[in-house]
Amino acid sequence: MSTEKQLSYQITNTYSVLNEFTPKTKTVWVVCHGIGYLSRYFLRHFNHLNAEENYIIAPQAQSKYYLNNEYKHVGASWLTKENTEAEIENVLNYLDEVYKAENLSDAPNLAIFGYSQGVSVAARWVARRKIECSRLILHSGKVPSELKAEDFAFLKNTDFSFIYGTEDEYLKKAIINIEEEHLRTLFPKNLEILTFNGGHEVNPTLISKFA
Repeated sequence: MSTEKQLSYQITNTYSVLNEFTPKTKTVWVVCHGIGYLSRYFLRHFNHLNAEENYIIAPQAQSKYYLNNEYKHVGASWLTKENTEAEIENVLNYLDEVYKAENLSDAPNLAIFGYSQGVSVAARWVARRKIECSRLILHSGKVPSELKAEDFAFLKNTDFSFIYGTEDEYLKKAIINIEEEHLRTLFPKNLEILTFNGGHEVNPTLISKFA
């Protein structure tokens, strides 16, 4: 009879940054990529922002794999349905270390951004770790169903935004209707819903709106 056991150990992971933090920095971003990305490539979606005013931090999902079974290009995933709760804690512990390494408790105008699978990561991190932020931007993904309005009640002056493409193959109209209802329950104040003509893709134009 097989038995699955559990242990803890220390690991090392990377994260990527774009631009430099200086006295001229107006907004610090933490941007959580979607499935299949590496953080250094995800940062390309923020290259158009004013470099002096925006400092962007892209955490790196820990589970890496070869894309398209070609063993050339590498992507990463934050979570799967396997041992999910333990993996969530691993991800949050990692984000906590990024937060400390970058002294984000002192960051001016902190924006937390999640794209696709990164939406669940960003939302859980803010809710479970009580991360104070000026903006929570959720792009083309769903907030985990276990999160409730009281999990975000500590955010008194935060602006919440939900962005999606009208042709997103993963967010059909029925799913969007349910998600929008969930979001209005979570964020009864200061919720903005933005759409664009397009599919499941990052929209740099709408990102510029928050810079």
